[in-house]
Amino acid sequence: MPYAQEAVYKNLSDLTNLERVRNLVPEDKLQDFSFDQDTVSVSVAPVGRITLRIVEREEPKCVKFESVESPMPFNLWIQVLPVTAETSKMKVTVKADIPFMLKGMVAGPLQDGVEKIADALAMVPYL
Repeated sequence: MPYAQEAVYKNLSDLTNLERVRNLVPEDKLQDFSFDQDTVSVSVAPVGRITLRIVEREEPKCVKFESVESPMPFNLWIQVLPVTAETSKMKVTVKADIPFMLKGMVAGPLQDGVEKIADALAMVPYL
């Protein structure tokens, strides 16, 4: 990413910064997109409403989220690692306790969701 670690962290750790990318969210994929400083909520077809809350901030390297409202509880970490003084890279990790019987049905869509989150985060202008 062509942004310094501190700039990326600053934007990710305050979810009101999502206002700048609201127009990039496709309405056919996400509905009821709302946020405040610590939470973000969205309705995703066919999953339903998902709300995430920031539970920990490790400046300038990590923001940790937990699901507050979701069909399945999960945690999400966004790590921001410096590459140079002006560039950084991001790693998105999701941890979900998926029952064995559902793993075959849920693992693929969950991985797809993580990849979409990472792609969306890569498009954000972290100025």
